[in-house]
Amino acid sequence: MRRIDYDTEQYQDYARGRALNERQLQTWISAFEGVLPERRPLTGLDVGSGTGRYTPALARTFGPVTGVEPSVRMREIAQERSAHPDVRYLAGSAEDLPVPSGSADYALLFLSWHHVQDKPRAVRELARVLKPGGRLLLRANFSDHHPRPWWLAHFPRGYEADAALFQPLHEVIAMFTSQGWRVSGFRTVVEPSPGTRADMLERLRLRTLSFFAQLTPDELEIGFRRLEEAVAADPGAPAPVFAEPLLTLERRE
Repeated sequence: MRRIDYDTEQYQDYARGRALNERQLQTWISAFEGVLPERRPLTGLDVGSGTGRYTPALARTFGPVTGVEPSVRMREIAQERSAHPDVRYLAGSAEDLPVPSGSADYALLFLSWHHVQDKPRAVRELARVLKPGGRLLLRANFSDHHPRPWWLAHFPRGYEADAALFQPLHEVIAMFTSQGWRVSGFRTVVEPSPGTRADMLERLRLRTLSFFAQLTPDELEIGFRRLEEAVAADPGAPAPVFAEPLLTLERRE
């Protein structure tokens, strides 16, 4: 996987390219509610928070949240976009979380696990900052549980290149359980459509997905040409939905 420097790439378009409508956001918040304790408030961590897609909604629903993000530019945008009093953004990463031990009830990693360079260290660090019984919500893709979004088929090596970014599910589970975690649950979530196929094409053109950094210029040119031709046949059709994995892990007492 080619590493992406979000301070020089993608940060300007990320919020627009990865924006969620209210139905999409509420679908995920409801999924998180289903695996977190009912008591309120809960203290949370949004690890790899980016431009703050989820952080304010987590604060509104559960309680105070710290967004942890290594990119200066992404944190700046998140801070500009959020005025929620229970949200703060700090520099850090999954391997080096800038919060006290045992201070969080849950942590969310939403499509950021594949960016973590030292995963064994991150497993230990996440265990350090969560309270006993704390939950880790890992919305990650897995090479053997891949959502296969509709547009990938139009790019050369599309499914292959995207799946290569991710570990298999059993490998992720083994990494955590070997360090004392237990699996609390695994399910898929069907996120509502982001709009029409034409809407989705406009977002994809911003290239704010890690997948696009793995292709050659020729593959990108071919893929977008094919995708544009396919969308032109019915641009107003709703963008198809697909099932997305959510793994929940629990820090043992």
